[in-house]
Amino acid sequence: MRQTYLFTSESVSEGHPDKVADQISDAIVDLFLSKDPEARVACETLTTTQKVVLAGEIRCKGVFEDGKWTDGALEEIEQTVRAVVKKIGYEQDGFHWETFDFENYLHAQSAHIAQGVDAAGNKDEGAGDQGIMFGFACDETPDLMPATLDYSHKILQRMANDRKSGAAPFLEPDAKSQVTLRFRDGKPEAATAIVLSTQHAPGYDEGEKEAELKKYVKDVIADILPADLLSDETVYHINPTGTFEIGGPDGDAGLTGRKIIVDTYGGAAPHGGGAFSGKDPTKVDRSAAYITRYLAKNIVAAGLAKRCTIQLSYAIGISEPLSIYVDTHGTSADGVSDEAIEAAIRGMKKLGGLTPRGIRMHLGLNKPIYSRTAAYGHFGRKADGDFFPWERTDLADDLKASLG
Repeated sequence: MRQTYLFTSESVSEGHPDKVADQISDAIVDLFLSKDPEARVACETLTTTQKVVLAGEIRCKGVFEDGKWTDGALEEIEQTVRAVVKKIGYEQDGFHWETFDFENYLHAQSAHIAQGVDAAGNKDEGAGDQGIMFGFACDETPDLMPATLDYSHKILQRMANDRKSGAAPFLEPDAKSQVTLRFRDGKPEAATAIVLSTQHAPGYDEGEKEAELKKYVKDVIADILPADLLSDETVYHINPTGTFEIGGPDGDAGLTGRKIIVDTYGGAAPHGGGAFSGKDPTKVDRSAAYITRYLAKNIVAAGLAKRCTIQLSYAIGISEPLSIYVDTHGTSADGVSDEAIEAAIRGMKKLGGLTPRGIRMHLGLNKPIYSRTAAYGHFGRKADGDFFPWERTDLADDLKASLG
């Protein structure tokens, strides 16, 4: 590892058009799982000026049966979509929760996909697709996340809370943040640059109102970042383009799954390429990414490494992963090899295996918990006062014991 370097991560707010799409897709996942814990969902969302479009494949008892929608299902789906946009806060001429045009093109899941995924006879439930998934953890923050991404998320979360509470009424839902830190010996040493672009009410792009907005943003940054990282040398770029009144889906089209690096580790670790939002947990793009984060976090929490990347790979219809790969980036504890950690994971009976069903059962993924994941990252944070199940560190002692 280099002794000194700069690293940058970005985040986007819940009002960013791609994040609006992610939240709608995951609200549909939650709706279906609340009706049927074994529902199959692959829901993609498009958002643009005064329009939301759903497309994808589903199977769900009580909602979509024998190729037909049940009574009231279509109305409930539309109500769910509008409720998401209302909660985010869009009541603008170019995108209003109550008046946007809504189109629903969800349809039955392919029978050829279903035969590979469903358990049948002596065949266990298979992976919903082929692919590679990565998990990561590091000791840069208490939640074992990359510091640049952690601060980027928290700045925007704070601003969203202030907007909704009325503490910052000049803010509108769309926003982006970016934090650059200088690292020394793997630890954050200084914030060298911070970029913040936020949609705002009319008039907050000049004069005293612009100064008020910029002071507010700097105050939020000062509250979020540790004081010793900020100095007179920190460079701030706040709304660097000037006016930012037109935002959200009215300013740019949004699509599910376009913010996968924001969703994971801010570029500090590889990404397998598959998005999470809109997918039920039989899709290993989602569930295997969660279990690899869980494993990597427990390895770091156990003191077995300061940084850890884990990869799993799957084939569609096949239960067991094709490969398990561990890389501690030269930070593992004395006498603990990456190969030994791989072997410990394979032999961990408490884990219940790394099959799609084993993952779902161990982490309790067949529940409607996904709307909460769809903004400000899937990892390293609490939602509604509690950590997601893949953020638990209840495997740390077992790992230490098996490698002791």
